[in-house]
Amino acid sequence: MARAMAHSPAALEGFLALAAALGGGVLPAATQERTALAVSEANGCSYCLSAHTHVAREVAGLPQEEIFAARRGTSADPKEAALLRLAVAVLRSRGRVGEEGIEEARRAGITDPEIVEVIANVARNILTNYLNEALAVDIDIEWPPVTPEEGGERHSAAA
Repeated sequence: MARAMAHSPAALEGFLALAAALGGGVLPAATQERTALAVSEANGCSYCLSAHTHVAREVAGLPQEEIFAARRGTSADPKEAALLRLAVAVLRSRGRVGEEGIEEARRAGITDPEIVEVIANVARNILTNYLNEALAVDIDIEWPPVTPEEGGERHSAAA
């Protein structure tokens, strides 16, 4: 993916800066990976599903059942489930969640910095999903491929 994005040094630089900034933000890596899985599933991006399934398991330490749940936009953890509801709402509404959507997140204990970072993570993953799909980027890393399926019940080829 980086090779494809590197055709525009400005795009690559902007993406890397956003990724680094969010990496130092308030959302833990596991939450960011859950968000990436939910967005990539909804957008049908096999490249990103494969990458984020690997990172979620090997780096963030998420168990397989949480990875599957995140792909469906949920979690066994109530706060993570609320964060994912917000992420999916932002994605599906193209950002038009309205005051009620934001208030629902706040009632679930989501802080304003977390709300902003969820939105930023959705946008970051839309960028990579669209880039990989538009340019038909092949999975070029040694991780098991993961493919999206209809209805949100998608499973890794390695599972």
